[in-house]
Amino acid sequence: MHAIDGELCFVCGERLFHFAPASEGESICGMCSRARPAYMRAVAYGGYDGELRELIHLLKYENVRPAAELLGGYLAQAIRSLHVDLTAWKVVPVPLHHARRRQRGFNQAELMARTAVRQLRSAGATVEMRAGLLERRRPTSSQTGLTNHQRRANLRGAFFAPRPAELQNHPILLVDDVFTTGTTAAECSRVLLRAGARMVAVATVARVFKGEPARPAGFLHAANMAKGAEA
Repeated sequence: MHAIDGELCFVCGERLFHFAPASEGESICGMCSRARPAYMRAVAYGGYDGELRELIHLLKYENVRPAAELLGGYLAQAIRSLHVDLTAWKVVPVPLHHARRRQRGFNQAELMARTAVRQLRSAGATVEMRAGLLERRRPTSSQTGLTNHQRRANLRGAFFAPRPAELQNHPILLVDDVFTTGTTAAECSRVLLRAGARMVAVATVARVFKGEPARPAGFLHAANMAKGAEA
């Protein structure tokens, strides 16, 4: 597993090619310099490729639940990279629609978040896991292959905050398995902020970088191929 290295946008975490200096002295990408997203920052542990992608797929699609422990540890590392005082932050995993959750049997973001919160609390952080503060009110189509406009339209109105009183003036840490285009993170952040959250930061285990080819999986891919050959 490889942690992200190199220069990244201070706001969205995208790889920097063309950037502008931010007021904080950090560099930001051209997209964030033109229009800041609703969240204050987004961080991830590694790129969505290679063994890390395989491990996420084992959890999501093969129901290999022990993978959530390892992935949750990577999520905790991503959260620490925010370098903020985590006192009183509420951790909110991106929710699945109830039909998808019933089909899968779990929400992978919630499983990883519980491990991350446990590790952070053991190190002295006073973060609190609050999975019910954000819900998905309707199912959505896959975002794969959609334009940015279509992605936003697909998610519009999909999320809501059922208990806004518990969000009032609290910093929120929104967590998920993968940050792809940021559309889901931005929509969830808008809903949380409208409901009264003071600020929203985003942390994921992996993220997709624009224009970068994915590294092939090594050990896990070879193991799966061998398993298939034996069958």
